[in-house]
Amino acid sequence: MAVDGKTRVMWLLNHTTLRKFELGQLAALGINEVFTPKNFPYDEGNLSASVDYSTDSTLTIPSHSLQILNQENWYENPSAKAWEIANNYFDIVIIGFFPQQIKATIRNFRGVIILRAFGLAAGFSYTQLLKKWFSTGEFLRLQKIYNRFWFGADYEHLRDNETGILFERFCFLPVGLQQAEVSRAKWTGEQRKIFFVCPRIGTSPYYRAVYDSFKRNFSGFEYVIGGAQPVPVNDHNVIGFVPKEIHEQNMQRLRVMFYHSTEQNHIHYHPFEAIQFGMPLIFMAGGMLDRLGGKELPGRCKSVKEARRKIRRIMQDDWNFIEKVRRSQVCLLESMNFEKCATYWRENFKQVLDSLKSIDNSSSVKAVSHSNRKPRIAVILPIGYRGGTLRGAKMLAEEIELGSKQAGEPVDVVFAHLDDPSLYTSEDFADLPPSIQRRPFRWRILDAQEARRAMAYAGIDIPLTDFLYQVPDDGIMQFYDCDLWVVVSDRLQHCLLPVRPYVLMVYNYLQRYVPCLPSGLNQQFIKVAHAAEKVLVTTEFTRQDAIQYAGIPADRVVKVPILAPIWNKESSFILPSDENLDAYFLWTTNLALHKNHVNAFKALAIYYEKYGGRLKCHISGFGSNEILRSDLPHLRSVSSIYEKSRFLQSCIRIKGELSENAYRAQLAGAAFLWHPCLIDSGTFSVVEAASLGVPALSSDYPAMREISAQFGLNLCWMDPHNPDHMGRQLKEMEIMHNKLRVLLQQKKEKLFTQTLENWAPAYWEAIKTCL
Repeated sequence: MAVDGKTRVMWLLNHTTLRKFELGQLAALGINEVFTPKNFPYDEGNLSASVDYSTDSTLTIPSHSLQILNQENWYENPSAKAWEIANNYFDIVIIGFFPQQIKATIRNFRGVIILRAFGLAAGFSYTQLLKKWFSTGEFLRLQKIYNRFWFGADYEHLRDNETGILFERFCFLPVGLQQAEVSRAKWTGEQRKIFFVCPRIGTSPYYRAVYDSFKRNFSGFEYVIGGAQPVPVNDHNVIGFVPKEIHEQNMQRLRVMFYHSTEQNHIHYHPFEAIQFGMPLIFMAGGMLDRLGGKELPGRCKSVKEARRKIRRIMQDDWNFIEKVRRSQVCLLESMNFEKCATYWRENFKQVLDSLKSIDNSSSVKAVSHSNRKPRIAVILPIGYRGGTLRGAKMLAEEIELGSKQAGEPVDVVFAHLDDPSLYTSEDFADLPPSIQRRPFRWRILDAQEARRAMAYAGIDIPLTDFLYQVPDDGIMQFYDCDLWVVVSDRLQHCLLPVRPYVLMVYNYLQRYVPCLPSGLNQQFIKVAHAAEKVLVTTEFTRQDAIQYAGIPADRVVKVPILAPIWNKESSFILPSDENLDAYFLWTTNLALHKNHVNAFKALAIYYEKYGGRLKCHISGFGSNEILRSDLPHLRSVSSIYEKSRFLQSCIRIKGELSENAYRAQLAGAAFLWHPCLIDSGTFSVVEAASLGVPALSSDYPAMREISAQFGLNLCWMDPHNPDHMGRQLKEMEIMHNKLRVLLQQKKEKLFTQTLENWAPAYWEAIKTCL
């Protein structure tokens, strides 16, 4: 409740006609203190919007608080200070079906929320829209405020299209007109033209089709087309937006209005305006006007042919028919009558006011309850990752725990990985801090019926639309005891069962550049990302891919610093001897398509045969011992390149997957690290190398440029599509590696500031808002 006990409403819409009506209804209920927004998006969805300062004088709140409220954009993400004021002084917020407005309000407002709805096209529902717009966490948040949320629809039958919370918390608040009588019956009709309203012809495919259909169906008649046009239309009959006085003149002087819509769940205001002015209305059957009493009216038409015939009679001065249409159509205003609507507002708004009395921060019959414990976050490795991704996932778990402690908001962290002894041993996780619990799991696949049963058992009512879902099964609680899941990658073949909010850590959208995924699987991965609370990325390159390629809303994509292990903080680096006959450089790789094996082997042959390369090449990494005998299509030509070159056979040493200590020793002894990958999210092996004083030669692509800049690596570059350039750069590294090592020594300060301790606040800030 408001701090001073007064009932106040924030009416966060800007529709001009609707504002007059609804503020009048609130006043009739005794609610006279109403805030209205002073900013709105200047887009096609707000062509009927305006700003009204008149209600400010009714508000008995501090003037400086009102000033802050007036400066905010209530359609997007208002400031924390604005929400603090809203929670201090207002009991009820009325919002429209704008995705960002809905999300911000359910996340921040502690009073009663009324979500207004005015009808959609047939076959669509608002529940479907929420399913499209909301993450799993946002659905769970909406359910948590169940007892103080209302779906305030303007037509009673809209409930039939909804399910879940929108069905259960339905509140019929009809829309109408402040004055719905034929009190301005000034129609003269001297201009023998059809008045047709069709906005946004040049920018909306829907309205363009309506416009084209009207012109085709009513050729031979003169017409005037009203409605705001953001883009000019090459038709002198399209007048666009006009001042109120001109609009009223058109209503008075034009002979007839034609209303095309057969939508059963939505209707525009202009047919009622025509009736108020006394203009005859010819309309198509099957739409909302039928529901409002229009089925037996003479202006109703079952076909375009019938509509043309009736309009022709009006144009030819059939005044008996004209007066019959005008007298009969007045009944359509009855549903818009202020007093009739007020009856429903009084009856149904009582539910809203009653729900104010039961509000407290912990009450919700639908909320999932937890004991008074620290929040628990699960970091989940969804598939059998090893190498850099495994190390990155462990660092992420450590970073979350560390960031929460630094902020004085400690959480418990669980690290989850596949329960596969052939893939993981306890040694793989020996470097996890003892405070982070390790929990093996297996994926359990649920069909729709099993999923619904599991959701009911968890006390969660979220619409399920898929045939299959997956849930991590640890044999105990299926991670229900965790408040947030952080999944390291989007590689999920089915949607996660929406029992907990989740965050995705997505390192790249490699499939945009390399054909490494079937189309269906790619779409599934993108679908999984759209249901996440947030998608974390580590480079601007991947952030842009997430937004532009995967279509994830920009406000849900968060760039966090690249994490990489820093192994050596000694004051100086060891310089290897140029006389060492066993000197080598290290190439760490795996069998993935984007690792560029064919060009890399061609480059190695060129390095040895054309440029007289003297350094051996050691190859390590998960699966690397299969490179020369793999039957993967992209690796079949590698063995022939190898077999044709005695230099490759004598100079290449394949080490396979190494333990961390063995890998570190290999890396420390290398002249340099070689990274010939085509493209990806970058590799932190170059950071590991630099921390040991080892320079690196890398393929030149955006993510690696970002890594080099963040860590101050001064990487050397090559073109991964040009084997000759790669070979030439290998020779250059052979010559320059000791000088580059000295340069790393000189610039090591920047490298050694890139610690988990320094970056923990950024990670915690990104994660904590999802709890």
